[in-house]
Amino acid sequence: MEKQDPSKGLFVVCGATSGFGRGVADKLLDSGNKVLAVARDEKKLKALQQDYEGRVEYVSGDLTDASVHQRIMDHLTGRFFSGIFLNAAGPPAKSIEQTQMSDWDQAYQSLLRWKVDLTKRLIPVMMRQGYGRVLFLESSSVKQPIENLVLSTSLRLAVVGYAKTLSEEIAHHGITVNVLAPGYHDTRALNRLFEKKGRDLNITMEEAKKNMENQTQVGFIGKPGHLGGLAAWLLSQEADYITGQTISVDGGVIKGIFG
Repeated sequence: MEKQDPSKGLFVVCGATSGFGRGVADKLLDSGNKVLAVARDEKKLKALQQDYEGRVEYVSGDLTDASVHQRIMDHLTGRFFSGIFLNAAGPPAKSIEQTQMSDWDQAYQSLLRWKVDLTKRLIPVMMRQGYGRVLFLESSSVKQPIENLVLSTSLRLAVVGYAKTLSEEIAHHGITVNVLAPGYHDTRALNRLFEKKGRDLNITMEEAKKNMENQTQVGFIGKPGHLGGLAAWLLSQEADYITGQTISVDGGVIKGIFG
């Protein structure tokens, strides 16, 4: 395996073409790193590659597909890589009453199963190189449930349990594992919540957005870049003493003392 300074490394970024994934990819690339970008939309992946000529590789496909995981592994064969940002779109906004069992089956696939599969493939590589950063993107709902997000809350809590256990098992190999738990940010996922809230309360999407802004202590909804800087740091060599943590990025929405 090639030797490399992990402070300027190669990172796998899942969901790299929009939202949080693009925010994290930009921060890593702007810091001089290289990125293996993973997303469904090949056109957007090519655009990202053009924006950062010579420093972006990509794998296009659905992260719940094991063949995509194998293509990621093929890109990394024989190479040192510094870490991975695990992130993908969540399930639809629904109450418990509105869910069907098929929704729960799909949520398991989209929120938990692929992350276990991919990390189980990657962790042995990190162990052999004696270094690695694993960062999961989940939701602040794992600390304080959000209305109509029961599918997301339930399965993301399972990811948090997995991440905590994993962090304890592999810390002595120089690998850290952490979770970011974002609150309300300006992403497509939040628009689904605006639409659901608007329908339920018979209000406009703008009114629904204003209601959410008022729930934050800072008075506004975050941008992906607000999270991207912290993510890039947690993925860096400097964050070697932080592992097993679930860190909120929520503008002060969570009321708990340890939010």
